[in-house]
Amino acid sequence: MTDTVLVTYGTTNGSTAEIAEAVADVLRKGGLTVESCPAGSVRSVARYDAVVVGGALYAGRWHKEARRFVRRHRTELAERPVWFFSSGPLDASASERDIPPVRGVRHAMTRLDVRQHVTFGGRLEEGAEGRVAGMILRAGKGGDFRDFGAIGTWAKGVAEALTRRSAEPERAGARPGAHGDGSR
Repeated sequence: MTDTVLVTYGTTNGSTAEIAEAVADVLRKGGLTVESCPAGSVRSVARYDAVVVGGALYAGRWHKEARRFVRRHRTELAERPVWFFSSGPLDASASERDIPPVRGVRHAMTRLDVRQHVTFGGRLEEGAEGRVAGMILRAGKGGDFRDFGAIGTWAKGVAEALTRRSAEPERAGARPGAHGDGSR
């Protein structure tokens, strides 16, 4: 069986969308069927075997479309393997250490039994939308802090976990994805 994976995201200025596309590309190279789209455009997750949700961080909160997606599809998400990523630190901190999920993401992870969360650096450059973005840029704190090598490595781990899961025989009574595959 080939897993069909949804990679969805909440983004304002496109940085998180580019990370999501990089994740989707790695999953495809790993032999998975992948669809990638903005979180606000997803009507159902029923046809997907696994889901990756990404959200840009703004003022300590996940992007509203990512939050709404998780809330709207929580029942279906709880029935399949799910991974989360955040993007946002406008410095090298995400490359230097593991940054824990913000409070709202942490709560969603617990409710949905999310496999793993990672925070990647963000990008904020001239022309970015929003009052806060403008203030950050005027303060000289913009730039591109995404590490596509780290993004690829993480995505490869997701692909490997899904490939291992697909190769295992389904156990009676086991929830899909609940195979203790070490991907936490």
